[in-house]
Amino acid sequence: MKKIAVLTSGGDSPGMNAAIRAVVRTAVYHDCEAVGVFQGFQGLIAGDFKRLHVRSVAKILGRGGTILKSARCDEFREEQGRRKAHQQLVEQGVDALVVIGGNGTFTGAMHFSKETGFPVIGIPGTIDNDLS
Repeated sequence: MKKIAVLTSGGDSPGMNAAIRAVVRTAVYHDCEAVGVFQGFQGLIAGDFKRLHVRSVAKILGRGGTILKSARCDEFREEQGRRKAHQQLVEQGVDALVVIGGNGTFTGAMHFSKETGFPVIGIPGTIDNDLS
């Protein structure tokens, strides 16, 4: 695995920036490239990617919200939207996707992975305690 994308989706919650930082630092440690997807699944469909470095995630632990921004995305609820997202990942050369969010995020990620066979890892990030 050489390139990992990370996104946050749904409502902001404590620890999202810490999770982003951990993903980026772990990727770099293992000689992988890390890219952030801005605006959640909406940004995934639009191709809103930016390379992240250890320096770009320094000093984010005390910041509220998520440095990647977060959004809900109706288009991702449909298979066609998920196919567009998959195409963006393939075009960017991404090998795996890390999603940070709650129940809705994980539901969308599960459908995406089942439909496309794309590797997805979920990290809980919720203030609603809505993980099932």
